[in-house]
Amino acid sequence: THYLFIVVVAVNSTLLTINAGDYIFYTDWAWTSFVVFSISQSTMLVVGAIYYMLFTGVPGTATYYATIMTIYTWVAKGAWFGLGYPYDFVTVPVWIPSAMLLDLTYWATRRNKHAAIIIGGTLVGLSLPVFNMINLLLIADPLETAFKYPRPTLPPYMTPIEPQVGKFYNSPVALGSGAGAVLSVPIAALGAKLNT
Repeated sequence: THYLFIVVVAVNSTLLTINAGDYIFYTDWAWTSFVVFSISQSTMLVVGAIYYMLFTGVPGTATYYATIMTIYTWVAKGAWFGLGYPYDFVTVPVWIPSAMLLDLTYWATRRNKHAAIIIGGTLVGLSLPVFNMINLLLIADPLETAFKYPRPTLPPYMTPIEPQVGKFYNSPVALGSGAGAVLSVPIAALGAKLNT
């Protein structure tokens, strides 16, 4: 029963996290939804990983969880590529380094769940937007991809626009990091409370 529970938690948490950040998988939405992605992905990663990690009690579980999501997403990327879309049309989010920070916190604080939630959750919220911004800078221009391969389901409010990120306070990384760090902690605490 315990093993079955672990599998169910891993699969369902993975699907929830992937769907929470569905916007950024498609590069035509990448910049316009970066803040939404940063908030949803940092909180979902922390909730799923903390729940999973506290259930097993093993440092390294969060990284394992992030690896599962990464593999799922590469499969989805391959499916879109197989349908004739360009390789850069789907961008695989970077979860693993942030999950490693969470595991490191759990290990360094001698498996203290409160420290894992507060310190680890903050580290995930601060690091995930930075890693994913670097990831997006390494691929083809999202706007170019958007206009070459438009998706008919794209709603008007998600229409790609040239990002105005000249000043730090208007930067997607700054907004995403701040919001992600602030929101990761209380949501992870709720996840841990449900676990006890």
